Amino acid sequence: MTTTHHLNEQMLLGYSAGVLPEAFNLVVASHLCLSDDARAMQCCYDALGGAVLNKCEKEKMSLNALSLTLQQIKTCPCDTQAPQICTGIFPEPLQKYVGDKPEALRWRSLGKGVRQAIIPTAKGATVRLLFVPAGQSVPDHGHRGTELTLVLQGVYVDHGNRYGRGDIEIATPKTTHHPIAETGQDCICLTATDAPLRFSRMLHRLLARLLRL
Repeated sequence: MTTTHHLNEQMLLGYSAGVLPEAFNLVVASHLCLSDDARAMQCCYDALGGAVLNKCEKEKMSLNALSLTLQQIKTCPCDTQAPQICTGIFPEPLQKYVGDKPEALRWRSLGKGVRQAIIPTAKGATVRLLFVPAGQSVPDHGHRGTELTLVLQGVYVDHGNRYGRGDIEIATPKTTHHPIAETGQDCICLTATDAPLRFSRMLHRLLARLLRL
């Protein structure tokens, strides 16, 4: 699938190095399933990481280090296969967390038809699915940290940019925005944040604390 808005080098390198929070890893892995260009770039960063390791100084290891490592690989429950090309609404990495049917999730209302479903992950960042009805908007807000937003269904417009399925938007503490879902189809996004959002209106600030925004 061809996408227009991609992850930056910092995020892709962090994913290859395994230093991103679980919530961010989930968004990146889902994006890789939806973007041919991102998968190609990720392969390059993985190869680069392997080349760097080959140049590192050798460390002394125990005599049974190899056998212990092989045993851990055999018993590891993690799926180490490369992300598969997605055919449904939810990419394969996301399906392992929530299944493949949006209607089966426990959505919580945020007002005006907007809903969220928080996905349990390790500490360090929070990830949620966000449902925005066609033609509806997310309240104007800023950020105290980084936010990754991946479009899974529909289209939204933000600061003159159009984000469709597979596109990803990166927001920073310098970002203040007001995403609006286009008419025609409801918008579903996968969003990860590593710090609370900033809202200008008092009501939105109170709701943010209640709803873990």
